Amino acid sequence: MNLIIRQAKVIDPKSPYHNETADLKIENGVITKIGKKLQNPDKLKEITFEGLHISQGWFDSSVSLGEPGFEDRETLSNGLNVAGKSGFTAIALQPNAFPIPDNQSGISFTKRKAEGAATDLFPIGALTKISEGKDLAELFDMKNSGAVAFGDYNKSLSNANLLKIALQYVQDFDGLVIAYSQDSDIKGVGVANEGIVSTRLGLKGIPSLAEELQISRNLFILEYTGGKLHIPTISTAKSVQLIKEAKAKGLNVTCSVAVHNLVLTDEKLDGFDTRYKVTPPLRSESDRKALVKAVKDGIIDMITSDHNPMDIEHKKMEFDMAKNGTIGLESAFGALLTVLPLETVIEKLISGKEIFSIEENVIKEGNKAVLTLFNPETKWTFGKENILSKSKNSAFLGQSMKGKAYGIYNNNQLVLNN
Repeated sequence: MNLIIRQAKVIDPKSPYHNETADLKIENGVITKIGKKLQNPDKLKEITFEGLHISQGWFDSSVSLGEPGFEDRETLSNGLNVAGKSGFTAIALQPNAFPIPDNQSGISFTKRKAEGAATDLFPIGALTKISEGKDLAELFDMKNSGAVAFGDYNKSLSNANLLKIALQYVQDFDGLVIAYSQDSDIKGVGVANEGIVSTRLGLKGIPSLAEELQISRNLFILEYTGGKLHIPTISTAKSVQLIKEAKAKGLNVTCSVAVHNLVLTDEKLDGFDTRYKVTPPLRSESDRKALVKAVKDGIIDMITSDHNPMDIEHKKMEFDMAKNGTIGLESAFGALLTVLPLETVIEKLISGKEIFSIEENVIKEGNKAVLTLFNPETKWTFGKENILSKSKNSAFLGQSMKGKAYGIYNNNQLVLNN
């Protein structure tokens, strides 16, 4: 699709047009001209929006969709459409499906199903066979089929030696290991952050120690083996400190935080609303503030929606019994701008590309057009009408938002959130 984007403020520190307002001419998926008041003799489609800003396309490092196996929660086709309308030109898909993608055919199936979409899909392969934590999966074969990393979604490896072997093995092909960190024995049957709120509500608590002890162990293993380790969705102040110390030692470790852990706290649990049941759990206000500071300081490398659709049968039930997870693609940008400055948000929605070995596309002439279109000033309230996913389990319903994605341009396609 050939078009001209009119009067867009460029937010891209790597671009020579950073912080400038300009027109962009795009032909056959490539930015052919950037300038003021470009002529349009060929009568190309013109895109104009109020308060229009553009950046490099955003990347979400942790998205679950459902297909294959859980199409009632979400399909790949609709999930990628939701991501595009939410401003994401690329997502890393968690191995949270049935069958679990732990081999070459599972990764190839997912890649084939995503062909032709405006939003690029990069599969994460399971680290262990059927994510049981007993034997390593076919990591090298999955890498060759397109897997960008390996991890068992929201499951910690209790077998420390298996993590050691995985970190040693993937170095032969520059693989990235994802180590979700929550000690299952310490977590026990906990369902909420251990603290004043869980005590008042009579909910079984999950101590911060469950996360921090596992992170500490995983970092010790990384120091021994070398390699690349990514710790997703950290949630406590102590976790931030542990990762900061590891980075100071020179360890190749990165981490992410979920949008809901940056914006919400366990105070939301007062109504026993299962939309707020997530893993790791919503923590205290002091933890939330520590996470926000760590994002600003660069200790936390990227932000993820940790989008995880759940069907109503697994959410509309007693808090103890309900499954963990919230959808988050649609609300990510608007929620983040309530707690972070714009350039920090954009940086953290792009920085994961380098970590997951995904090509970056700086906004300049001659480069492929991989763009997110947005307005950072719009103030609105997230309601049911804003949910584009098949599942409706959003922790952000009723939440005040600042900023909204208009959509994306990628793979020679324009996808707009109407």
